[in-house]
Amino acid sequence: CRDVPWRVSTIKNKIKIMNLIIPMAGMGKRMRPHTLSIPKPLIPVAGKPIVQRLVEDIARVCKQNIDEIAFIIHPSFGKDVEQMLLNIAKSLGATGKICYQEEPKGTAHAILCAGDSLRDNVVVAFADTLFVADFNLDTTKDSIIWVQKVADPSAFGVVKLNNEGMITDFVEKPKDFVSDLAIIGIYYFKDGKNLRAELQYLIDNNVIKGTEYQLTDALENMKNKGLKFYTGQVNEWLDCGNKNATVQTNQRVLVNCGSEISKEAEIVSSQIIEPCCIAKGAKIVNSVVGPYVSVGEGTEILNSVVSNSIIQTNSVLTNVNITNSMVGNSVKMQKTAEELSVGDYNEL
Repeated sequence: CRDVPWRVSTIKNKIKIMNLIIPMAGMGKRMRPHTLSIPKPLIPVAGKPIVQRLVEDIARVCKQNIDEIAFIIHPSFGKDVEQMLLNIAKSLGATGKICYQEEPKGTAHAILCAGDSLRDNVVVAFADTLFVADFNLDTTKDSIIWVQKVADPSAFGVVKLNNEGMITDFVEKPKDFVSDLAIIGIYYFKDGKNLRAELQYLIDNNVIKGTEYQLTDALENMKNKGLKFYTGQVNEWLDCGNKNATVQTNQRVLVNCGSEISKEAEIVSSQIIEPCCIAKGAKIVNSVVGPYVSVGEGTEILNSVVSNSIIQTNSVLTNVNITNSMVGNSVKMQKTAEELSVGDYNEL
């Protein structure tokens, strides 16, 4: 039996390591009032927190198992949030790690807060975006940056390509048109240590724009040193930056993934127009729900019509007619007919 540790070590050395880094320390001001009680990446979309859907989607397109997931958060998020994130990592067979970014000093600074995880194969994914894609990650490339064509590139970081499809330039929020390929916030690096060194260079030499250290500056330095960057394409880029975008993303996830209606939900004299996500313990009576509605655990919808909306947990909706709406946790609403964005513990 003495050779068992050697055999285990040999097997591990043959398996490529893949780490995920998820910067999510922002306060989500554009999503208020929903982010007053929880961080934006934990808002549910089609029954799962945004960040959970993100890491599951990345795990699906990676060719190897994920070894570690580093979540970069603000210390104010609290221990309950930290435990939730660690549980998400565990559900994927990965080790979860909590890192802190106390001040918003830009994308490069945020990633470097998880510097110990910048090794071997690394995927960096900002936790306010989801994607729909059907591909396998090509880990032989130096780096892959996922992009999507957009109508107004002036609001995004964009890339320029040569005839071989390799990235030649990174341009942050161009005033004049240079490209319509917007960076969606998901990156692959074959050598995480190389990225770490370039991020540290920005900090050490105060390479700053405004008040922030930008990831694109590190990428530009890496490109100038000979690293080859390629683009990855997704079928859909799903934004979760504000209420309307998140409701639209909920709709697209339901279209792509289909309905999930718990057998432990109580549905009485009601019509469910699929696709919908209805959690266990939900109660729907004398109502029409759907399409594109997500209903959280313990929520009751009574004598109502609800479509294209996200209703979180333990809320009670009575005699309402709403669409394109987000309703938080433990909300009580009645006799309402409009488009709404209602935070936790409100009564209407």
